[in-house]
Amino acid sequence: MNTLFLHCRPGFEGEVCAEIADLAARLDVPGYSKAKPGSACAEFVCSEAADCERLMRSVRFNQLIFPRQWARGAFVSLPESDRISVLLEALADYPVCGSLWLEVVDTNDGKELSTFCKKFEAPLCKALLKAGKLVDDAKKPRLLLTFKSGREVFAGIAEADNQAMWPMGIPRLKFPREAPSRSTLKLEEAWHHFIPREQWDQRLAPGMTAVDLGAAPGGWTWQLVNREIRVTAVDNGPMAESLMYSGFVVHQRADGFLFRPRHPVHWMVCDIVEKPARTAAMIETWLGEGLCREAVVNLKLPMKQRYAEVRRLLDRIESGLAERGLKVSIGCKQLYHDREEVTCHLRRHGK
Repeated sequence: MNTLFLHCRPGFEGEVCAEIADLAARLDVPGYSKAKPGSACAEFVCSEAADCERLMRSVRFNQLIFPRQWARGAFVSLPESDRISVLLEALADYPVCGSLWLEVVDTNDGKELSTFCKKFEAPLCKALLKAGKLVDDAKKPRLLLTFKSGREVFAGIAEADNQAMWPMGIPRLKFPREAPSRSTLKLEEAWHHFIPREQWDQRLAPGMTAVDLGAAPGGWTWQLVNREIRVTAVDNGPMAESLMYSGFVVHQRADGFLFRPRHPVHWMVCDIVEKPARTAAMIETWLGEGLCREAVVNLKLPMKQRYAEVRRLLDRIESGLAERGLKVSIGCKQLYHDREEVTCHLRRHGK
């Protein structure tokens, strides 16, 4: 079990390799990363199984930027028949797990395997229960089986509290027909990822105030209004009429990078297409000057050195806010509904 297997958005395998190699180097974990372009996955191969386990225990999954899911384990070759017996033999030295997820990579070939996984899950689960390798215990590690094909599977495990919330890291969110654009799912997914569900009623409460920079036509504003949050929508473009009729929205035709609210707001959200360095500077201003308490902002990515650039900008924001003497928690993730971008969440603590 000396291999760390990571899911990602197709085309971002290099970013996953760069990120996990960087973290391993910082933790003095020997190993190397590898990936095939377009495969929607990457591997980090450690010298020893103990190194792989130490890497996963030293890093919180929700702090990773580009990986969607991870597990440590090994690849298993499967025959055309009696796959279960071969799997049980391969899992003999694995710990008893408290749950099972069958996963595929996010490619066309992977999607074709989904039907096989659905049919295979029930008999496999039954066999694992009978063999004593699977019990109903949410505190125990999860067994994550990622099928590369019907003949090859990565048999991995991850701690129950240190992995993705959904299989393959893909949330099952339904697009609300009333929303003006599909970008609305970006903000909803961001809330799921960055804010514990039991805190939504407190941190996304009716009557709060928000500013949506680059709001038109209103996909992100719709999410805020749906929580009965009063929104100043800033954009020179038109907003959806249904949002304007809601009574929760004031439309300001202005440049989102120049706009400043008269009074501090609870939330600032922004999905403007702009150079990431300019957006990062804007984030620092809003949090640094106390214009908002929390923010969700997308950083559009350059074509090359994307992990290095994101890391540089996050360090810049963090150091800039620290110089102001502020305590701000910063999270960053390439969400499933993101494309050539990452989503940042910032929360100011104290006054």
